[in-house]
Amino acid sequence: MKRVFSSFNLAAVHHARNLLQSAGIRAVVKNEYLSSAMGDLPPAECQAELWLLDASDLYRAEEILFRKETTGPEWTCACGEALGAQFTQCWRCGAYRAASA
Repeated sequence: MKRVFSSFNLAAVHHARNLLQSAGIRAVVKNEYLSSAMGDLPPAECQAELWLLDASDLYRAEEILFRKETTGPEWTCACGEALGAQFTQCWRCGAYRAASA
């Protein structure tokens, strides 16, 4: 077994597990209920952890969980506002990104 992810946010850990399971990678969540012991135990020991059942899946799991996804290059709206790749609509004027942008 190999730990691949940990967080105080239990929903984030379960989301990561779901992403891996949808890709066919088996993983389990550990320390799910340990947050209630925080204060008696060091906080770093109370994080929920995601463990791979097969350590050979580590490279694929890290690729799925930590890849940087973009939807294309940054673009500039007709109004002159520079916008990041993740935006499909200008926050300043409300115009949508053209298909060629």
